[in-house]
Amino acid sequence: MASKWTAVDIPDQSGRVFVVTGANSGLGLVTARELARAGATVVMAVRDTGKGERAAATVTGDREVRRLDLSDLASVSSFVDGLPHDRVDVLINNAGVMAPPRQTTADGFELQFGTNHLGHFALTGQLLARLRAASEPRVVTLSSGAHRVGAIHFSDLQGERRYNNWLWYGQSKIANLMFCFELQKRATAAGWALRSLAAHPGYARTNLQFAGPRWYEQWIMRLTNPVLGQSDAMGALPQLYAATDPGVPGGSFIGPDGLFEQRGYPRIVTAAGKAYNEAIWRRLWDVSEELTGVKYDFAPVAAPA
Repeated sequence: MASKWTAVDIPDQSGRVFVVTGANSGLGLVTARELARAGATVVMAVRDTGKGERAAATVTGDREVRRLDLSDLASVSSFVDGLPHDRVDVLINNAGVMAPPRQTTADGFELQFGTNHLGHFALTGQLLARLRAASEPRVVTLSSGAHRVGAIHFSDLQGERRYNNWLWYGQSKIANLMFCFELQKRATAAGWALRSLAAHPGYARTNLQFAGPRWYEQWIMRLTNPVLGQSDAMGALPQLYAATDPGVPGGSFIGPDGLFEQRGYPRIVTAAGKAYNEAIWRRLWDVSEELTGVKYDFAPVAAPA
């Protein structure tokens, strides 16, 4: 892996279709902009199409804006049904919410677990056939260093008995990692070419930090961001690398190469040990299928005659 990989190193993406969730701002917008610059067709999947269109005006290349609200499973299905592409080469599960007071989605899930994990789980499952139609499909799921404080609270997934905004953010981010790893495991077992990868941006300065946390938490971040945070352009590099580098292996986790993975250039990193518990991967997968009603079909690739 190049030690100082940047967006300039993205190979030509002409003829490839990317779906980027949360592409109207922050890491998602940078990702959409760089992919379109590299020749890709980019579907900017956003909750607010007005903001999405304004963001798309800053993107040079082939891009389109489509509505997707990951906190509403009906919206996820509508997005997939209305997508005018028979093939999706790369899905980048970038969108997310961070550390709000407890709220619920349209389907009654805790907002962070419901949006960050279950919404993307449902989206990926419903796009699976279109991903398989690509010659080298990838799914890139955005996690966070906060996965290290996370755990899957199977007895209280929705935080109904107790809730801490940061611990449940951590739950959603370790769920993103476990989804990535289990998706790769199942795709490999089926003989598929699909590569499932995860990425995290380190400490990146984005509007996500001021959309959810309490006012005093936002105040702290306003003080620390200029000192500790890196730009959204740098923060987007790990997911861009995961989405486009030809040699990155499926099942990899990509993050910054600097101290404590807070900033720097992309490289393969190691998650917290608890993220590699395969029994929890399987249990989370089963629970996610049950909650979303989305069943994945891992039909094996037929052997040559």
